[in-house]
Amino acid sequence: MSAPHAVETVFRIESARIIAAVARIVRDVGIAEELAQDALVAALEQWPESGVPDKPGAWLMATARNRAVDLVRRRETYARKLAEVGRDLEEAYEPEPAAPDDIDDDLLRLVFTACHPVLSRHARVALTLRLLGGLTTEEIARAFLVPEATVAQRIVRAKRSLARAGVPFEVPYGQDRAARLASVLEVIYLIFNEGYAATAGDHWLRPGLCEDALRLARVLAGLMPEEPEVHGLAALLELQASRTAARTGPDGEPVLLADQNRARWDRLLIRRGVAALERAGTGPYSLQAAIAACHARAARYEDTDWATIAALYGRLAAVAPSPVVELNRAVAVSMADGPAAGLALVDALAGEPALTGYHLLPSVRGDLLARLGRRDEARAEFARAASLARNARERALLLERSRELTSDHAQP
Repeated sequence: MSAPHAVETVFRIESARIIAAVARIVRDVGIAEELAQDALVAALEQWPESGVPDKPGAWLMATARNRAVDLVRRRETYARKLAEVGRDLEEAYEPEPAAPDDIDDDLLRLVFTACHPVLSRHARVALTLRLLGGLTTEEIARAFLVPEATVAQRIVRAKRSLARAGVPFEVPYGQDRAARLASVLEVIYLIFNEGYAATAGDHWLRPGLCEDALRLARVLAGLMPEEPEVHGLAALLELQASRTAARTGPDGEPVLLADQNRARWDRLLIRRGVAALERAGTGPYSLQAAIAACHARAARYEDTDWATIAALYGRLAAVAPSPVVELNRAVAVSMADGPAAGLALVDALAGEPALTGYHLLPSVRGDLLARLGRRDEARAEFARAASLARNARERALLLERSRELTSDHAQP
């Protein structure tokens, strides 16, 4: 691996922890991100000459942290800041957790800080995805189906608002924690989704994002055991993560749910998810977890209880209405009641502004048309979906499905 590629890869993995650790020192997430970027530039300058360090993540962390210390020292209020930090800033920092399930408290502080009520809901989510998830503005825009410029403005304004308000870098308690909970759950959910099915790039999965989101969901469940939706989110992520090993083939290509080898599903994660679901409520994450549990209980794809899943999507649409939920409901209805019933629901979504440019709309429509034997229309829909997809692996899959419908041997 070349030095520039190594820098990019390591920074993508470690950036959230670096920003979180530096934010503890400088007490400003915007400055913390700048210092993390400075460390990235330093690595790009030095690693091609000196070689990639044995512990590249620790190198980036130490570089960013040293720059943070230098910055604080240059401030007239250094002594006060040092007292607030409450520990020796010169002590060695080891970024790797001691055990797989350990939680870096700084990450949790970063999430709650970015989800402060001084920010709008959209700004909270965008900023946390940028800082914790390491997502680009383009990737966040794709996740929210909004223009990239809108996301960029939200992030810039959010950093300024936090700095102006002097928001403390901490995990709040009591009512303050409860007030931020909905935003925290949302960003953890979206970070997991980006890891589970990357919106762009050359890889279908980004396991590091899934792992971070799952760890945060678990620690929240421990911090707030009386909150049903916290357990609902934890259940959902455990159950979804259980399929990870079966979701890609030998070369990293996506494997659709119907084709997955369920023997590769992680039974421990399924048990954890089902246990968390027993403590969940009836909110949107709990309902999605119930849907995931239906899939987990089916030994074969053919055994899936699609009628129950369709009903759960109906309940989800009632408590958290969105065109994407309706699209998923259409898929479930098509499996329970036939592709014609699902196609009617999909066609009703054609005019939804939020789905303009959303590749899964023509993808689902193509699948339903293929099941109805309307191969030419289906082929065109898969080709259109491929043209909209930003993930290289997903695009290849959609193009392959379009080509299959061109073959004389393809079956409707």
